Amino acid sequence: MGVLDGRSVVVTGAGQGLGKAFARHAAAAGAAVVVNDIDAESAEETAEDIRAAGGQAVADAGDVSDAAYASSLIERCVSEFGGIDGLVNNAAVNYHVKPWEDDDADRTRALVETNVLGPLYCGSAALKRMVARRSGAVVNLTSGSMIGQRGAAAYSASKGAVASLTYSWAADVGEHGVRVNAVCPIAWTRMMRESPNARLHGNPALTPDLVAPLVTYLLSDLSAALNGQVLRLADGHLHVVRQPAVKAPVLRRDVWDVEDIADAVAGELAAALEPPPPERWFLGGFTASGDQSTVERS
Repeated sequence: MGVLDGRSVVVTGAGQGLGKAFARHAAAAGAAVVVNDIDAESAEETAEDIRAAGGQAVADAGDVSDAAYASSLIERCVSEFGGIDGLVNNAAVNYHVKPWEDDDADRTRALVETNVLGPLYCGSAALKRMVARRSGAVVNLTSGSMIGQRGAAAYSASKGAVASLTYSWAADVGEHGVRVNAVCPIAWTRMMRESPNARLHGNPALTPDLVAPLVTYLLSDLSAALNGQVLRLADGHLHVVRQPAVKAPVLRRDVWDVEDIADAVAGELAAALEPPPPERWFLGGFTASGDQSTVERS
């Protein structure tokens, strides 16, 4: 018995890399999978791999940043497998450029549309079905880049948006029996290989298959108590990603003038100020503040 037996799942961007690993692992756990990718041949290859291994899968090629297609993708899962129990919003693109040289508006728009509107359109269509059935799980793909990555401001902003989307949806759907969580992985994919930061954060041994069990877990009933969480799995380290929140102390005055603010920031608030985004956050297991404790498990 697999933990996803009888479930039907859509995985976007599943023609290669992380998405392909997620689709294959979910299918091996018993799910029937709709494999989406903008490249039809890649989508079909993943679906065929699943079928060859004895699983159920169909390919559905299209651009998730198109709202009409995103809706049709979810409906394909319903018509093909009788419903939708899970959605993995994995499809994303990236590029690297210094912010003062980021003058290709079409490229920026394409990134935002794929990385933000894609999950938004697919998720909204899936949640409509899931809320009606009072069951289902959405897993979004965010990134450590959301705290800020050199040369990748647009990508970082898009992944921050996906995290915010996760928190908002979780608040909306929890009372309807649906869960929305996110994963924040590191894996050696084409996106990582093409990154100028690959020498710092990349390791060919960190294959997408190592991350796939986390996504399957979040799709399954084993994670029934989790909603609105971001879990990170990188280089053997598993931890929860801290969510944005107001930090103590909270100072109060009826009126704040410029000098008052300057005094407060230099004084009582100084200890609460965040350091610049440290590169070490991207290495396995460490949080932005570097205070992550590591517990070895055999």
